[in-house]
Amino acid sequence: MMNILKNKYFKFAIAAILYVLWVIWLGNYWFLIGLGVIFDMYITKKVNWTFWKKREGKNSAFIEWIDALIFAVVAVSFINIFFFQNFKIPTGSMEKTLLIGDHLFVSKVSYGPRLPMTPLSFPFTQHTMPLIKTKSYLEWIKWPYKRIKGTQPIQRNDIVVFNFPAGDTVCREQQARSYYSIIRDVAMDLEKRDQSSGKRVRPFEEYYNRGRNIVKQQYTIITRPVDKRDNYIKRCVALPGDTLKIVHGELFINGIKTKEFPGQQFRYMVATDGSRLNPKILERMNIYKSDIMRYGGAEYIMPLTEANVEKIRKFSLVKAIERYENPAGKYAYYIFPHDPRYPWNEDNFGPLWIPEKGKTVPITLENISKYSRIIEAYEHNILTVKDSVIYINGEPAQEYTFKMNYYWMMGDNRHDSADSRFWGFVPEDHIVGKPKYIWLSLDKEKKFLGKIRFNRLLKKIQ
Repeated sequence: MMNILKNKYFKFAIAAILYVLWVIWLGNYWFLIGLGVIFDMYITKKVNWTFWKKREGKNSAFIEWIDALIFAVVAVSFINIFFFQNFKIPTGSMEKTLLIGDHLFVSKVSYGPRLPMTPLSFPFTQHTMPLIKTKSYLEWIKWPYKRIKGTQPIQRNDIVVFNFPAGDTVCREQQARSYYSIIRDVAMDLEKRDQSSGKRVRPFEEYYNRGRNIVKQQYTIITRPVDKRDNYIKRCVALPGDTLKIVHGELFINGIKTKEFPGQQFRYMVATDGSRLNPKILERMNIYKSDIMRYGGAEYIMPLTEANVEKIRKFSLVKAIERYENPAGKYAYYIFPHDPRYPWNEDNFGPLWIPEKGKTVPITLENISKYSRIIEAYEHNILTVKDSVIYINGEPAQEYTFKMNYYWMMGDNRHDSADSRFWGFVPEDHIVGKPKYIWLSLDKEKKFLGKIRFNRLLKKIQ
């Protein structure tokens, strides 16, 4: 048996079979040329494919170390592209379903691996080199979007890792915020100044253009390709073709109210008799110091699950507990589609139809704000409006047919999540993978071994 395992023809056969299966999965049969390389590596050995080390004789310890490092980088990179990748939860947008400090096993096989679109990249970096803080990739080669077949399509209520759609343009000095949200904030400040000084209030588009120029002067602006944008994690609450609506914070899909997940939470105001809430009790309820905003000695604002609301309501020192809500009809400029014609906010939103590949919709001056970013940024057309006529690629347009599927992502921490309500649809080419398990969880507020949340290790993600 051992002799068979050492036989070069047996080794070649195993390597060739695995390689052919990978090529079939990849769907690009030009890669079958690689069988010649495998044949030479195992049988003929005419070319030294590991040119950094000697084929015969002993290599130095340094060369052996380099060889092991190269093998590890290639192997891990291959696994990360085609099979799975680690992802760390950086923010509380999915609490209490996922916690800050959770490390996730993200499957690429579930929805199908997306082939690299920017292949010239330093290994194990998303977009920035550590320490020197420079760009970690080159855009000399750009490959079109292609996804290999996966085991399942995205399903409603799946938790999904994806590239941040609004991360195509970034202010280097404020990377935690969307470039477009920074511009809108500056534009809103300009509008408020004119209002307070009694000046004529101009169309918001003028303030937005002025805000863009101010931001360009104050910040270093960088652009990123799709696969080099920040990774986000949210729950996919609506699929292509769905119609979404939010009423008093409750989510409706196709007219049906969705179920509330056990970890889902909203922001609440908790009023006490003046006594302080016991931090130890709150900690046992997974309510952290960083979550709590306290006003005076009697009022707290904090995100709570329904279960925690019921527990806190029973505290003798609690006099009132009320969920925050931005009232219906109150326009929030920071909410998609950022158009006063749609007076929506994070708690009262829609109805909004989620675009589906191959579907055609009429486009007008009234609804173009909902689809303009899809037409321009995601599907790479030139969109202009002149004399009340919409032009796409220089031609008058009254309808548009979508080239990709789109999804609507929301965080389970509904009042503390920068999600699709703020920046809109997630294109299919931005989808990275499906998180399956929590393999490690660290509490940033604890020390030493106390940081490890043992009860979350190897927990399946729902």
